[in-house]
Amino acid sequence: MKKLLGEFRDFIMRGNVLDLAVAVIIGAAFQSIINSMVNDIISPIIGIFGNVDFKEFVLNVNGVQIKYGSFITAVINFLIMALVIFFIIKGVNKLSQLSRRLIKKEEEEEAPATKTCPYCFTEINIKATRCPHCTSVIEQCDNREQTAVK
Repeated sequence: MKKLLGEFRDFIMRGNVLDLAVAVIIGAAFQSIINSMVNDIISPIIGIFGNVDFKEFVLNVNGVQIKYGSFITAVINFLIMALVIFFIIKGVNKLSQLSRRLIKKEEEEEAPATKTCPYCFTEINIKATRCPHCTSVIEQCDNREQTAVK
């Protein structure tokens, strides 16, 4: 029993489980904001143009009320939530691409721009395959180190 409780404690204390719990709590709070926006702002604005409130859409069948207006409101909530999440993910992807470009640019800037000729020991461009001073042929390796061929 102690082993089982220990495993359960380890499972609960994992980072991804805690992250998921925080995400659910924030999502629930965010959902109440979206519900308020739809119920208190968007539905009345739509009602101005259509002279109708979604909450009033009710179908009576044998004394039972079917509130399909509430369903329409829930669909609008879902669409708004999906749109907001879409824009958040789109923004995060843009930031991710930007950071990757900056990291790549920093790596390129850190790479050496010159190398030394193994024959005359003058500095030459890293991409050079022949020394402009002594005209020796230089072979480039993949790790940007050179070895003399001739």
